[in-house]
Amino acid sequence: MREILFIKTSSLGDVIHHLPAVTDARRALPGAQISWVVEEAFAPLARLHPGVDDIIPVASRRWRKTLWSARTWHEIRRTCAALRVHRYDCVIDTQGLLRSGVIARVARGERHGYDRASIREPLATLFYDVRHVVSRELHAVERNRRLTALALGYEASGAPDYNLSQMRLAAPAKPYVVLLHATAQAKKEWPVAHWIALGQSLAQADLSVVLPWGTEVERQRSETIAAAVPNSSVPARAPLDQVARLIAGARCVVGVDTGLLHLAAALTVPLVAIFAGSQPKLTGPVGSGPMTVLGADGAPPSLDEVKAAVAPTIAP
Repeated sequence: MREILFIKTSSLGDVIHHLPAVTDARRALPGAQISWVVEEAFAPLARLHPGVDDIIPVASRRWRKTLWSARTWHEIRRTCAALRVHRYDCVIDTQGLLRSGVIARVARGERHGYDRASIREPLATLFYDVRHVVSRELHAVERNRRLTALALGYEASGAPDYNLSQMRLAAPAKPYVVLLHATAQAKKEWPVAHWIALGQSLAQADLSVVLPWGTEVERQRSETIAAAVPNSSVPARAPLDQVARLIAGARCVVGVDTGLLHLAAALTVPLVAIFAGSQPKLTGPVGSGPMTVLGADGAPPSLDEVKAAVAPTIAP
């Protein structure tokens, strides 16, 4: 039995984009033991993939805030020990960052990653035993699949499969639409006034509106939108497996370029993607469900364009 360790720690969109590579690996090597190093906040999502046998959580985001704490260093030592329990046949760093390269170096086994021309942070290549050429012009999903296939010795083919079909639910008694306004980068945002107008049009169609959030600023924006939209709600912050179930039951998802939008694509929920500060060619949603992608870097779509795209997804 082969032992495989994947390193893809964050962010949410990156973790979701790695799921098809895990599916490919499981199909090519059905008897393998597959482990995954992932940021603790995203571990509930990684555990949803049926092809993953073991999760090794890291807390680098939290550790950075308390780097001089004895508790932090105890956790770091414990994580390093967990990484060295097994000698892996193949350690694959699909993140391509200096910090993920360090994690690969701690693990025991043959370490694979991108070469200098393919990687985001070239210094990370110093930690790999084998370096692979993977074009940076490919979508992130395909880059992950290609690197994994090269490292494990098979050829990835067919459409990406996130292997989350078990999450799709029966239609809820009261249909709802999820609006994803939250994003870490201001340039990717869509105006609050547009979200309110879109929400009001959905309420007129007898649909509930749900407004998830991740930070305090995002919660306040959700509350502002909800206050102006009838039949809307702002759910409590929840682990990602619960958020996935919420998204899986939606009639439609409308969102900016953010991790939860990619989760909706992975769940094959009908979605309308709004791009304002990034290029959909390289980071747009990829999935087999109904999907409309609007806008581009520096050219966000109008309210009327989004309404027109949403209309077919919410038709009875």
